Amino acid sequence: MPEPTSRRSFLKIAGLGAAGLAVASAGKADEPKIQGFEEEKADQKTAAAWKQASDRKIRMGIVGYGVCKFGAQFSLQHHPNVEVVAVSDLFPDRCQELARQCKCEKTYPSLEEMVKDDSIEAIFCATDAPSHARHCIDVLKHGKHVASAVPAIWEHLEDADKLHEAVKTSGLNYMLFETSCYHGDLYAMRQIHEAGGFGKLVYSEGEYFHYACAVIPSYKDWRIGLPPQWYPTHSNAYYVCITGGSFTEVSCMGMPSIRTELQPRNNRYKNPFGTEIAMFRTSEGGMSRMGVSWDTPGYGGEVGRVRGQKGSMIGLNYQGLQKKLPKLTKPPLPPGMAPGGHGGSHGYLGNEFVMSILESRRPLVDITWGLNLTVAGIVAHQSALRDGELMKIPQYVR
Repeated sequence: MPEPTSRRSFLKIAGLGAAGLAVASAGKADEPKIQGFEEEKADQKTAAAWKQASDRKIRMGIVGYGVCKFGAQFSLQHHPNVEVVAVSDLFPDRCQELARQCKCEKTYPSLEEMVKDDSIEAIFCATDAPSHARHCIDVLKHGKHVASAVPAIWEHLEDADKLHEAVKTSGLNYMLFETSCYHGDLYAMRQIHEAGGFGKLVYSEGEYFHYACAVIPSYKDWRIGLPPQWYPTHSNAYYVCITGGSFTEVSCMGMPSIRTELQPRNNRYKNPFGTEIAMFRTSEGGMSRMGVSWDTPGYGGEVGRVRGQKGSMIGLNYQGLQKKLPKLTKPPLPPGMAPGGHGGSHGYLGNEFVMSILESRRPLVDITWGLNLTVAGIVAHQSALRDGELMKIPQYVR
């Protein structure tokens, strides 16, 4: 079906906030660089330090090449341990372009057809957000490892249990490609936390502020009226992906939007809010404030800070009791893989998925982290609809 907004009109939009709801630049000179997709180039000196641990090539399938062009954004096609053997998109022109980007000859008209290919070992699902859980379950049931763009589930909490069960039953790898997890500041925070530099976190906060002055095209218009806290992972990562913990309860407040598409009568979700700010209790007894907004022009992005019993950190500035800090720079990527967009996270997410399969281990952002990043936001939106009622959040543990 045609997109609700033409590509030409969409490319007139400038000054969008970071990330998963933005359009990726196709690399043409006349297309604007959208915040969040500015690419960090590979450091050749760093790449030279990478050591290949295996000659095995994982036979990978990739599905999804929409507005964000996410199917080709994570450098899976450039990884020395990957052979992209098939690609898919529901739109034939997009499918052909994805095949060209991945130097792959085999294409499928849908994921439902691709999963039947027994030669494929793993699939990356860069499909529309409402389909992520259903698509990942289908991939797992066909005996393949799976990675997904964010969020892990959409709207229905029961889908979290279904996806969790599918992963556990299959014994296969599931990974959520949460970009904030490999932002330079969050990566450094995780290293310091693991070294004991924060102790228990008393307080943490994360923000995903993404303003767009026009409706961004999406498959079946899934972005129109999107409740902010249904897309919570970029902010929630500033606790979950630092500590590995979870949110146990939430009180969330929402502010009605003045934008036409965010009026309840104009969107399928009956969502009135353009901004939702959630206050969470964490699994270690601390507090987190996590905000998501579509309504605030100007500064945008994914940022966060933490305050612990032994130290605090804003950006890359740590102050605390830990005098000997661990190495805070990210490790080298394989030659040919660039860090990419979203704070230089794309290449690292792709590499982590590949290495988790090669090393027969769970990936960093596994099903537990993926659900704890996502489910809290769905409950937060329910709280906002009830004027901040304190609500319990389902828990997922490793």
